[in-house]
Amino acid sequence: MSVDIPITGAVRFLRDRKVDFLPRIYKYVEKGGTRESARQLGVDEHAVIKTLVFATNEKKPLLVLMHGDREVSTKNLARHLGVKSVEPATADSATKVTGYQFGGTSPFGTRMNLSVYVESTIFKLDRILINGGKRGFLVEIDPSVLRLIGAKEVEVGI
Repeated sequence: MSVDIPITGAVRFLRDRKVDFLPRIYKYVEKGGTRESARQLGVDEHAVIKTLVFATNEKKPLLVLMHGDREVSTKNLARHLGVKSVEPATADSATKVTGYQFGGTSPFGTRMNLSVYVESTIFKLDRILINGGKRGFLVEIDPSVLRLIGAKEVEVGI
């Protein structure tokens, strides 16, 4: 049985680079987050990676990739970046810089070229599920694929 997968900027990015990925479709639930997608797909929430958009106090947008069952310490992130503060972007500004609808943000194929920071322990996982550029659509990949977007390792998870 073949599943029709959405052709998003993320899918184009992965296909252009000949990246092997497994499409994982689930029923999007408003405010369900990674807990809901992990439950529907029968996977550990720790392996479902959130793509979070933040902005520094200088209004510079950036992405942070974090385990679904962890939060980002904005204090530690700001310290790591050498800025005064970092805060989550609004849904509108996140959509503006990534080109993706809030809840369907992928780190691949974003509208603007953004700095990407990834929790270092993500690279220790065999496989991760990360947004494929649309609500209800994850792609299962090897975490090393994140190196294609220049993801820099950080330790900011709590």
